[in-house]
Amino acid sequence: MNYGHRFISRIWHRPISLEQQIVRIRKDWDRRASENPLYFIATGNEHWDPKEFYASGDQTVQAYILSDMENICQGQDPKDMRVLEIGCGAGRETRSLASIFGEVHGVDISAEMVRLARNAVGEFPNAFIHQNNGTDLSVVADKLFDFAYSYLVFQHIQNLEVIRTYVRDIHRLLRPGSLFKFQVQGIVTKRGARPGDTWFGIPFSEEQIMQMARDCDFESRYRTGVGQQDFWNWFFKPNVT
Repeated sequence: MNYGHRFISRIWHRPISLEQQIVRIRKDWDRRASENPLYFIATGNEHWDPKEFYASGDQTVQAYILSDMENICQGQDPKDMRVLEIGCGAGRETRSLASIFGEVHGVDISAEMVRLARNAVGEFPNAFIHQNNGTDLSVVADKLFDFAYSYLVFQHIQNLEVIRTYVRDIHRLLRPGSLFKFQVQGIVTKRGARPGDTWFGIPFSEEQIMQMARDCDFESRYRTGVGQQDFWNWFFKPNVT
């Protein structure tokens, strides 16, 4: 079956509340998780072999985590670190993160994705998967983290305030000096996203990212991919002085 035409979910034609938006997002991602979860997480292959799918997660972690351990660990032993993954999906990268770090917590809005992720990390007793409410990180509010990470997640969110709330919550949950490394959509275009779409989220310019860092009390130390699909950001929580 060709799923390409289903990238754009049902569209709202009139304004709706944030609560209604979150309900639609959850329903759409539950549907995607039921239809073809591996494809909707990593669209490079419509018919993933599960082993190859999770191997692709290892490759992603190699590219964006293991290549950047100096910024991520800052002298800490990774086995002593607690890590938060925003939008864990079916656990494609969570498994690999759990093999590197001492404790990993993944959150996702979709109950179906959470079920798949829990199965995926079953062999890792140090990996924990939570269903969050789609607007904040209250589900892990009792923990402090040494590193937070998100890839291919914020690019699906259209509500700027929801993204800002996530970033503020991550600031609250990180230990001083820790890093939040994340990707957003950097291609600013009038095409693609429409009101109510749960696949195409809002794009960010460099100026907008810098403003978000200031709004959420982060230091935006590095950025790559400005104006591109993968606009990566390194937000450091300042040390307490």
